[in-house]
Amino acid sequence: MSPYFPPEEIEQSIGERFEKQAAAYPDRIAVQKDGLRMTYAELNGAANRLARAILQVGGEAERVVMLFDQGAAVLVAVLAVLKAGKTYVPLDPAYPPARLFELLEDAEAGLILTNDRYHSLAAQLAQVGSQPLLNADTVAISGSVDNLGLSVSPDTVAYMLYTSGSTGRPKAVVQQHRNLLHFVRAYTNSLQIEPEDRIAWLHSIAFSASNMNVYPALLNGATVYPHDVKAQGVLHLAGLLQRERVTICQCVPTVLRHFLAGLASEERFPDLRVFELGGEPVFRRDVELLRRHLGPRCVVVNRLAFTEASVAAQYLITADTDLTGNTVPVGRPADQMEILVLGDDGRPAGPEQVGEIALRSRHLSPGYWRRPELTGKAFSADGNGSGKRTYRTGDLGRIRADGLLEYAGRKDFRVKIRGYTIEVTEVEVALLELGSIRSTVVVAHEDQNGDQRLVAYYVPARDPAPTSAELRARLSERLPDFMVPSAFLVVDALPVTSTGKVDRLALPRPDFARLEGADGYVEARTPTEATVAGIWTEVFGVGRVGVHDDFFALGGHSLIAGQIVARIRRAFGVDLPLGALFDAPTVAELCLKLQVPDGRPGANDAASATPVTSG
Repeated sequence: MSPYFPPEEIEQSIGERFEKQAAAYPDRIAVQKDGLRMTYAELNGAANRLARAILQVGGEAERVVMLFDQGAAVLVAVLAVLKAGKTYVPLDPAYPPARLFELLEDAEAGLILTNDRYHSLAAQLAQVGSQPLLNADTVAISGSVDNLGLSVSPDTVAYMLYTSGSTGRPKAVVQQHRNLLHFVRAYTNSLQIEPEDRIAWLHSIAFSASNMNVYPALLNGATVYPHDVKAQGVLHLAGLLQRERVTICQCVPTVLRHFLAGLASEERFPDLRVFELGGEPVFRRDVELLRRHLGPRCVVVNRLAFTEASVAAQYLITADTDLTGNTVPVGRPADQMEILVLGDDGRPAGPEQVGEIALRSRHLSPGYWRRPELTGKAFSADGNGSGKRTYRTGDLGRIRADGLLEYAGRKDFRVKIRGYTIEVTEVEVALLELGSIRSTVVVAHEDQNGDQRLVAYYVPARDPAPTSAELRARLSERLPDFMVPSAFLVVDALPVTSTGKVDRLALPRPDFARLEGADGYVEARTPTEATVAGIWTEVFGVGRVGVHDDFFALGGHSLIAGQIVARIRRAFGVDLPLGALFDAPTVAELCLKLQVPDGRPGANDAASATPVTSG
């Protein structure tokens, strides 16, 4: 039995496990962000106060929709909902309001929980959905901080997390306390997580990846350090890891590549003992570049995980591990998890044969909220009374001769963009509902930097065809930013196979390196514009960038923005906020924000210098 997290600890609620940590380590820091700290005793007390308010305001409500960003406030909210015996449904406040309304309606929540920052947005939702609204910042500090003592069964649903849906609308994955505790137990024991650990938290609580940041910290007496990659980019991540002496960091490979691109060659992270990757294929070069910045004792972990099953497999890479081939395997099954690779006939595939990855365990998600047809399609129960169920993931893989599982992509039309799982059907439906498109198909293509990008091919319903900027703007009102295609290509007709289905393989492959961000190319007119345009050219990997080319049309997102801001800081000594590129999305507009007069002594030297490349 592991000394870290014994098996009997999963037979309780998450709140009970946390309360044990708060009693054992009351003065230890539970969460720290921007110099603000909250101890375990403070976090537990605040959660208890809020839980009582939830019970008073929410009444018999089973599901509580939450609107928070990363930080201590959302951890208080999560623990409060769980302590009250209810289910939390986290929504990302960055989503367009139309998306939030859709998710709120589907969740059938009986209460909306938020804070001062998002109270106005939450009030709009509450007005439409007629739910009571609770502002956590107004809960009286005079309330009791004692544990509630409620009996919450391990079978209680802890949370519902929304993911992209194959039917054109999002679906919510349901998970119970016992299953989540099992995953945390397996994760804790495999990585030997201790109270002294300091864990970076890079993901919104609305996504399952955050579970492997937040819960392994709070259920083991460790400290969690929030860092919002979407809002802050990777620009300040290195400083966080070094300043706070972070010991465990987890991110998707796309984030890693942008992170590494912004590092100087001499930067090191000696305190990191675990750097975990997952959510996308990992390549040997990723690991080789990362290890240049890590200490010799740091373990790099490649994992396979699903919202429906959390961590399914993992592969631990030490300094002595001999990586062969370009793709890094995802390793062997996690504790109490069986992995099958199935052929088209549903039978186990042979060694080295590619098939669909299926998981068998007692600790899988119960299924999808209000979607029995999808649950029945993805999950099946063993008929031998073992209590195990099988989940067919839709991912492809093969078991190598050495017994390691290797990920081989998707079987269906689900794709991964910057670690987010997207059903392209949902994007296609949103495009068709705009009314200006007759037919469309959305696929993912790898760009010149190795990143996956969504590309929409469409047949317009009118002449002239809607522009890329028009389509992007209208989709942004309905879909999260990571679901909006970065390129839109007009075609006369969609190619079809002999059976009448869209032939995705026959679609013309976009040449991202030649895509222009504006209809007319305008060359840089000043040394400052020349330097900024040069930085954009290198970061985007395109042939040239004009001063009126659009950041988003070129495929820009928050990770790329972080790289550009870092290089501008090196070239000009000017600190720009990450949001500058979203407010000023062309080279010309961004240069105005720089406020670097080209006639200033030294400015021309900086501006005319070769753009700085990362080490």
